[in-house]
Amino acid sequence: MMKSTWMLVIAVLVLNGARTEGDSEPCAKIHTSSSVVPLGSPVTATCNIREDCLVGLGQAVDIEWRLGSELILSSPAANESNRVSRVVLSSFNYTRAALICCIRASSQVVAGVEIRAGYPPETPQNLSCQTNLTYPDTLNCIWDTGQQDTHLPTKYTLHTEMRDSRENHTYELPPEINHYSIPRTDFGLFSDMNIYVKAKNDLGEATSAHIVLEPVSAAKFDQPIIAKIGVQPKRLGCLKLTWSLSKQQSWIRYLAVNLEVRLKTAGSDQWSDPPIPFSQVKLSKPVVECCRLFHGTQYLAQIRVRYKQSPWSEWSSSKSGVTLETAPTGRLDSWMKVSRNHTSKKLNIQLFWKPSKLFRANGQNLSYVVSQQKSYGERWRMCSTSETRCSFQLSGRVRKVYLSAVNSAGKSPPTEIRVYQPKAHMAIMDVTAVPHDERSFLVQWTTEVISDLIGYVVEWKPLLKTDLSHIHFQTVNKSQSSLIITGSFEPYKPYGISVYPRFKDGIGSPQTVNAYLRQKAPSVVPKIQIKKTWESDIEISWDEIPLEQRNGFIKGYKVFYWDENGPIKVVSADAEDRRVILTDLNTVSLYEACMMVSTFGGSLNGSTIYFKIKPFDAVTVVVSVTGVGVGLAMLIIFTVLICFSKDKNYVNMTLRSLCPPPFPEDICGPAQNFVAG
Repeated sequence: MMKSTWMLVIAVLVLNGARTEGDSEPCAKIHTSSSVVPLGSPVTATCNIREDCLVGLGQAVDIEWRLGSELILSSPAANESNRVSRVVLSSFNYTRAALICCIRASSQVVAGVEIRAGYPPETPQNLSCQTNLTYPDTLNCIWDTGQQDTHLPTKYTLHTEMRDSRENHTYELPPEINHYSIPRTDFGLFSDMNIYVKAKNDLGEATSAHIVLEPVSAAKFDQPIIAKIGVQPKRLGCLKLTWSLSKQQSWIRYLAVNLEVRLKTAGSDQWSDPPIPFSQVKLSKPVVECCRLFHGTQYLAQIRVRYKQSPWSEWSSSKSGVTLETAPTGRLDSWMKVSRNHTSKKLNIQLFWKPSKLFRANGQNLSYVVSQQKSYGERWRMCSTSETRCSFQLSGRVRKVYLSAVNSAGKSPPTEIRVYQPKAHMAIMDVTAVPHDERSFLVQWTTEVISDLIGYVVEWKPLLKTDLSHIHFQTVNKSQSSLIITGSFEPYKPYGISVYPRFKDGIGSPQTVNAYLRQKAPSVVPKIQIKKTWESDIEISWDEIPLEQRNGFIKGYKVFYWDENGPIKVVSADAEDRRVILTDLNTVSLYEACMMVSTFGGSLNGSTIYFKIKPFDAVTVVVSVTGVGVGLAMLIIFTVLICFSKDKNYVNMTLRSLCPPPFPEDICGPAQNFVAG
């Protein structure tokens, strides 16, 4: 590459040339085959020096050539005379450079010319135009200039020709600009136009493919507006949408546009795919009807429009509507739990239900009726509820109940539910439940081979909520041995999951497991209590952590204890055995102890206690305290020690235990409570 300062000198020489004193004509001229050439092509140049410019230099003048700062070697044959020289560059590989003619003896520059090199323009591609119907109205065209850099200034011109008139326009653009907005005065919305682009530089020109369009068919409309959604009498499963273009485009009245409608039921995240298409919808009658929808169902609707092959508008804002109601259809899946009432000799019934895959509510306000058949044909209503569960009692002689869904338009055909006496059949051998993802569990079970087994019921519920509304179930066939259950499961909360065997004549006994979607350390650590003492041993126990504070399955407990001089000792207990025995203690040392409780998701350390075995086999336990009440606690301890011991030195030692040496904080948490034993 040439340096900018050098190029500036060359530019001056090219413009002015080398002149003799008092003469306006240059001393020499360079003639080239072309000042702009294809990159890599040969270049031929001839330098002519005026004869009067050689006065004083003698007849033997050597001419040399330089391309920028590079000396170009030439053969003697290239010099046609002592004032004419010719040079041939076999391949010009610069995009811009100065070719200089010099007198070798004095290094005097007598002439120079700038040569540029590059490529012809590529044919413009992907010409497209889009009409803007919102002020200011324009036809915006854009095209691709190509991948190759031509290294030469390339100018583009946009050409438009009206089909129904002789009005043509040419728009010249600054170099390298590949887009233009045609003003509204230069085109008609409903008149076809022939549009193309030309690219031109010093090495040639290229013309794009022509496109023919009607400007209105290239317009992207604004978001349309759904004015209202309604229904027509007796048009079940249909919604009528009345719509319009935006206020800014309401002046467009006589087109027939294409329209698409997408719908989703209230509460759903998924729009209908593909959308419902409508062709040639007149703007003078902007109404469409969508049918084959669920009855009595609330829908959200959006629309978009375009004219012919123009770009689609953006989707409109949502508008909701409800289809006409009809009576519910399809059956309900049910799950009945039966137990005997030994006082009244009746059956206690807990009935749960949910829609099957084929059930359709066909209405908004749904309720349910559970009834039993009377002997004379009428049905006796057991319960009527808007919930999906019901509890009631039945005589042991009743074999069937009937469940129906009801809305304002009618009642569904009844679902017949058989009432089985409780059975003690065992079939499920083992059940496991593990997290499947952030919202579900994988439940697996094994079963004995029993001939009259027809399937299973998988039931799950949160153990911290006792209301029956939180019980969920899924019925599966006998070929399955696993099920993924999905729901609003919370992390760190326990769930009870049961698998019941279903037989031809009843429901068998379940196997139940508890499960956590995710676990973490418990929220609390139980307080240590000293239960028994021996000569040098003590038994420590603690209460069970409340279920709501466990945050997972308790994996085990560890009790750490040590004296001032000895090492830290650890005693472990499993989740069920909430007791440990500390052995080999002596009566002269002050001991410290704390507990760590762990789940499969983490561990938590408890407060530290300080204790000492008295000579008469009693144990004093002290936990350091903070805040108001410290003085009162010390007074009580002091009084108790005076009453139980005549050894003044022992009393002093026990009091000193209220300010014990530091304990390992990486094992135990801060002491917080006072316990005596």
